[in-house]
Amino acid sequence: MARIIYSMLTSLDGYIARSDEDIGLPIPETDLHQHFNDMMTRSATVLAGRRMYETMIFWDSPDREDGATEVERDFARAWRRTPKVVFSTTLRHVGSNARLVSHDAVAEALSLKEEIDGMIIVGGADLAASLARAGLIDEYRLYVHPVVLGGGKPYFQSGLSLQLKPLGTERLSQGVTLLRYAPAGSTP
Repeated sequence: MARIIYSMLTSLDGYIARSDEDIGLPIPETDLHQHFNDMMTRSATVLAGRRMYETMIFWDSPDREDGATEVERDFARAWRRTPKVVFSTTLRHVGSNARLVSHDAVAEALSLKEEIDGMIIVGGADLAASLARAGLIDEYRLYVHPVVLGGGKPYFQSGLSLQLKPLGTERLSQGVTLLRYAPAGSTP
């Protein structure tokens, strides 16, 4: 059975983006980027909402092979190799190695969790909130940048109430601290 992990960069005040047009967080440099490359390489599947997928589709572009740094090229290759499930009622098609789902995200995630071995990564606060309410998220990974955005899209959706237990912390490059949590009462 797979483990579903909600993993996002966040500001010190808990926002994953200032707005849809302006993320506002520093771009990962080589060492931090490599950390995310390694996680993507170990992922069995990525679950993404429409907005997150539209942000990440950038990595599907063949242009990522020209002029990008080696760490960026590696991430692009890992992204393209990893199967993606995109949840949207407005998109009509998705790129290669991606599947579009327009029905019940919770039922689909539960089915994938039972069918797949390994790590399933969730990208996007709204999708993560739906899965959290259903008790499907096994781990929360907050990559906290020492930046205050002052508002925007929160890591945890407003109104979502969770009891969590700490799994550990890790200091990463660029002053980022990884905070890992699991739902209270779960076994890691």
